[in-house]
Amino acid sequence: MQELLTNKTIEKLKYDLVRDGLINYDDLSKAEETAETMSVNLAQILIQMNLISEDCLLSFIEAKLHIPYVNLDDYTLDKKCLQYILRNDAKKYRIIPLFKIEEVLTIAMADPLDLFFINNLIDSINLKLEPVICSERSILEAIDNNYDNEEAEINDFGLTVSDEFDWQEELNDEIHDEFQAQRIVQAILYQAVTENASEIFLEHIPNGIGIKFKKDHEIFYKGNIPILLVPLCSSRLKIISNLDPAVSEIPQLGKLKFFVDPLKIIASVSAFPTIKGERISIKLYKPPKKFDEIFTNVDNLDLLKAGLTKPGIVLVCGSNLSGKTSNIYSILSSLDSKNKNIMTIESIVKYDLPDINQCELNERIGFDLNKALKFIDFQSPEIIYIEEFFNKDGLDIITALAQSGKLVISEFLADNLNVLNERLKELGSKYIKRLISCIIFIHSRDNIEILSKDELD
Repeated sequence: MQELLTNKTIEKLKYDLVRDGLINYDDLSKAEETAETMSVNLAQILIQMNLISEDCLLSFIEAKLHIPYVNLDDYTLDKKCLQYILRNDAKKYRIIPLFKIEEVLTIAMADPLDLFFINNLIDSINLKLEPVICSERSILEAIDNNYDNEEAEINDFGLTVSDEFDWQEELNDEIHDEFQAQRIVQAILYQAVTENASEIFLEHIPNGIGIKFKKDHEIFYKGNIPILLVPLCSSRLKIISNLDPAVSEIPQLGKLKFFVDPLKIIASVSAFPTIKGERISIKLYKPPKKFDEIFTNVDNLDLLKAGLTKPGIVLVCGSNLSGKTSNIYSILSSLDSKNKNIMTIESIVKYDLPDINQCELNERIGFDLNKALKFIDFQSPEIIYIEEFFNKDGLDIITALAQSGKLVISEFLADNLNVLNERLKELGSKYIKRLISCIIFIHSRDNIEILSKDELD
């Protein structure tokens, strides 16, 4: 369920609006119902429904709380102050720093009674805060106009990169705060990408969290985060991955984006509870290569091209982290997406593909693979990419989709052709082999084989 965005100031003063004759009670009740249904805060709805003007509402709050109101539309803020509040936090809490005089930082807030965030901010930046009231709209516009690109936030945060880069150098800072935690997380991600690691593991150990990189199916220990910094680093990683930092008892799945020049990296972040503490796995996905860059010296390439132009099943097989998903993204990018209805079903969307309707599963609200497979046919897709199917029900639906005249592209975990055959037999579908157009078997990133269904036997 989408989180309801609240405004504590309006919630506290909403009945004062009625008592002062600015709105009536019935309109307030309707606005509250609408705000809850749309998962937006009450202030936005009151303005959108023309029950009160933005200027009138802000002037009312100014008078009640004795906090000055500032119009940001014609205001030039001090960009040096942006370092005190991360872009993600600024957007989440509708807040932006304006200027600093000595040890006092003036901040614009749409919700000046969000005392929890204000207290946390004071603790992290060691400055006195002077809030002013601004409209939510103008704050969001100011964030977009003054901060760098969202993706660059995690990349451009004061890292000094050398030829012998080691993320543990970021542990030397004497001030342990959110800014140091951000730099540590970024440094770990940067080093993993530059070392061509495919996965990062954060595991609890007696004196903190151990950091491990996985590369070419081998795991390498890369040091540990001291126990004093564990809560800050764990919380920062979860926040930038859109996970709940307060939750550690149940699994969570999130995603983050960052740049390692010139690459834009997507990472899926999986948090999982263990008896020793929460374990976090980060899978790194580099941008997919072009179709012609991957399939250069591959036999039977004509077989693949023919299979992509007619109904049936194209299976992309290989071991875990062999590059199945990256190859599929390259294939999807090569298809005629402007004239074909192409859809995907994915646990995490790794990259946005132009003119392709990508669907991301959400287990928290019950939108799982089976439900997506059951209803996707109502969208009339001609080509469907299904990330992976694990059971006979999923296989039966994929078979039915292919039989109904659709091209289905899916990946299948198998270390070799014998394992692939055995797994298909275990799933018990007698039709799938007949519907397979071709099989792409990824033995390694530089060794790709294209097989016909007859060669599968």
